[in-house]
Amino acid sequence: MSNQTTQIENIDAMPKGVSLWDDAWIRLKKNKLAMVGLCFLIFMMIVCLMAPLLTPYGYEEQDLRLGASAPSVTHWLGTDTFGRDMLTRILYGGRVSLMVGFIATSVALLIGVTYGAIAGYAGGKVDALMMRLVDIIYALPFMIFIVLLMVVFGRNLLLLFLAIGAVEWLVMARIVRGQIQNLKQQEFVEAAISLGLSPGAIIRKHLIPNALGPIIVYTTLTIPNVMLLEAFLSFLGLGIQPPQSSWGLLISYGVESMEEYPWLLIFPGLALTLTLFALNFMGDGLRDALDPKASRD
Repeated sequence: MSNQTTQIENIDAMPKGVSLWDDAWIRLKKNKLAMVGLCFLIFMMIVCLMAPLLTPYGYEEQDLRLGASAPSVTHWLGTDTFGRDMLTRILYGGRVSLMVGFIATSVALLIGVTYGAIAGYAGGKVDALMMRLVDIIYALPFMIFIVLLMVVFGRNLLLLFLAIGAVEWLVMARIVRGQIQNLKQQEFVEAAISLGLSPGAIIRKHLIPNALGPIIVYTTLTIPNVMLLEAFLSFLGLGIQPPQSSWGLLISYGVESMEEYPWLLIFPGLALTLTLFALNFMGDGLRDALDPKASRD
């Protein structure tokens, strides 16, 4: 009886296994830049969402008597040429920029993962045809595509989400296709086939969950690309339209008067730059944390 008790105690004393996701989280926490990026991103999202509580001004509220004024006690980041508080406009603009980044990336994620998984699992002529279509779309000039959409359907925020997402999914499809091609050769897929599961069920329940690591990493790296693309389009006048605002649109206004009122360019540019850096640091950290080769070290 004492021997059995000793064996049970020895079993309880043995170190417990760590799952892939727990191990990835431990590795991510050790990456200081990634954690700084994550904390800054969470802080920026909270601040932008709580904008009405943090500032007493409305983002369209004008004071023409004040005009463009430098940062002061009443207006921490100054005002623009219409006397509008810049801190308020940056916070409300951050809402739009972050929303474009996350929603357009979600559109790209949905299309790219679905398309790439089907192509990778089908293989053969179906795979070749689907990927040639991706190559053709990838070769089309994106700016002309955006301009045509704006002319035909008019300018609105939802169309901008769909237009950016409809282009960014191409690389995601290629990444997922490569992952699925490797995974479908594994034994667990053969076991699922022998159990009579349909191809859709195998893709949905077995293949995509096992490819989540690269998908998550590329998603975090796609968000800053989408935000930068929206800023570029807004800078050209093809993106967000007044009275709505975004960091790209604020930067566009700031460039026009940067010599006289430099704070109109510096502060929205700094907000966009720091957010892009935070997202890239977090994406790099996730890539290192989820790298299976690194996890063996």
